[in-house]
Amino acid sequence: MTDFSAVIGALAGSGVEFILVGGVAAAAHGAARLTEDIDVVYRRTAENIARLAATLAAHHPYLRGAPPGLPFRWDAETIRRGCNFSLVAEFGAIDLLGEITGGGRYEDLLPYSALLTLFGHPCLCLGLKRLIEVKRAAGRPKDFDAIAELEALLDEEQRHST
Repeated sequence: MTDFSAVIGALAGSGVEFILVGGVAAAAHGAARLTEDIDVVYRRTAENIARLAATLAAHHPYLRGAPPGLPFRWDAETIRRGCNFSLVAEFGAIDLLGEITGGGRYEDLLPYSALLTLFGHPCLCLGLKRLIEVKRAAGRPKDFDAIAELEALLDEEQRHST
């Protein structure tokens, strides 16, 4: 099981610029659905990539699902040459996303994000409305299953804000 507190603490504590998306973002908004990994969209600037590489290197990331012993180097150059990475590290499973379907890059998602405190750390989390849109765009069965709950949470949020 992924230690969400450790992942968020490591990223936020190192000044990595990221936005929580996916199941952890849904849970931050009150969804009851469980998730086994953490999905983050990271800013793809040279400085942020360097912080991200250094932060995760201490936790020995490896390609999730890859056979043991496959040569894999985790550094800023690897991140720069790639975009999206599904990793497993000492603190569990993390998907590092340079961009997401239906949402785009960090800069595209930033206006639709809110600063929340999770596990004692301030971090950006994709807002409910945009989260629903990107889940719909992803088109996976598990995303469609989650949308109804997220829409109910959005309705509740809108009722309380008026």
